[in-house]
Amino acid sequence: MADVTAAAAPSMAPLTTADGRPLKAALAAAQARAKRRAFLLVLPLLAFVVLTFIIPIGQMLDRSFHHDGFSANAPAVSAWFAANPPGTEPDEAAYAALAEDFRGMKANKTAGEAGTRVNYTLPETRSLITKTARNADDLAPPYKEAFLAIDDRWDDPAVWQAMRSSSSEFTADFYLSALDLERAEDGSIRRVEENGRIYVYLFVKTFLISALITLICLLLAFPVAHLLATLPMAKANLLMILVLLPFWTSLLVRTTSWIVLLQGEGVINDLLIALGFIGDDGRLKMIYNQTGTIIVMTHVLLPFMILPLYSVMRVIPPSYARAARSLGATSWTTFRRIYLPQTLPGIGAGALLVFILAVGYFITPALVGGADGQLISNLIDFHMKNSNWSMAAALSAMLLAGVLVLYWLYDRLIGIDNLKLG
Repeated sequence: MADVTAAAAPSMAPLTTADGRPLKAALAAAQARAKRRAFLLVLPLLAFVVLTFIIPIGQMLDRSFHHDGFSANAPAVSAWFAANPPGTEPDEAAYAALAEDFRGMKANKTAGEAGTRVNYTLPETRSLITKTARNADDLAPPYKEAFLAIDDRWDDPAVWQAMRSSSSEFTADFYLSALDLERAEDGSIRRVEENGRIYVYLFVKTFLISALITLICLLLAFPVAHLLATLPMAKANLLMILVLLPFWTSLLVRTTSWIVLLQGEGVINDLLIALGFIGDDGRLKMIYNQTGTIIVMTHVLLPFMILPLYSVMRVIPPSYARAARSLGATSWTTFRRIYLPQTLPGIGAGALLVFILAVGYFITPALVGGADGQLISNLIDFHMKNSNWSMAAALSAMLLAGVLVLYWLYDRLIGIDNLKLG
């Protein structure tokens, strides 16, 4: 029995490579080298994404709630705000601290920076702060009377509340403004006056118009994609060139062409008059309004719906529909229960792609939208041009959050694993 065990022992020895290393360790080392090579291949793309996507988004989010323009240049009155609860009436000590800060602003020439920050919370306060800084040498006890001698607005509780909101380098004021909210004199949050509520309206308008454009693109793209998927290859390739042609044409050229077609004296109105559908005094207004934005954006984004649909439809076997018809199903039943469910990944991918692009579109609404066809992206551009980077960042962050919520809903309802971009 011992001899049998001894004879079988050599067969239980671990497997080794040709150079005598354990096979298991050699395989692990080979896998580790393969992972390192794969990481090194992906590293340039990863660095590019981090530098051009992750870091800019992080900076945007930081700007949306961080602004030390006032707190860094008015430390004395900021300390007074920190020591006294909201709603406290400014006393002589508050005015004395503010006078000290204004003397520092004048010496360092930072009144404009501090005033700009407060002006974001309460318009028309930048001029008040810069004016007071220029006269900082006249600020002497009693300080309240000295401030009121420069400008009587220094007795306005709204000005002090705006400075209190600006006294911290971290603030939610920009998000409040993006939601059409503001802080009252006692520090509570309230809605702005009705004629100043523009942001929520633009957000809702942007999402509704984007959803409408997505629906129109789906209705137009579905038959086109089906035709491409069922035609012979030669004819399908020819039509595919026509679908891809907009990608090879400048966006500015396409938009300008639509202006020529849709304007009051344009081709479409002239054609409708020639056919007798409208009179010369009844020309349709189809440009520089919301209608123009919808028409032109639909044309621009239509290929992004056609291509995902086509990529799904071309692999659906025609035998499925024939089998359903042979079993007695009508054309509508065959389409509804056999064909349409198989196209859902393409519909979801195209709808998600078109909607996300439409939500953030800027150039087309700016060129053809006029005052009525502007979207939230145009307002973000407005704040950036006026150097209100924090407000633009807050609006952008909320737009990004809205898109991520819709993306999450799509994943919950349809499943991101079913998304196919072709």
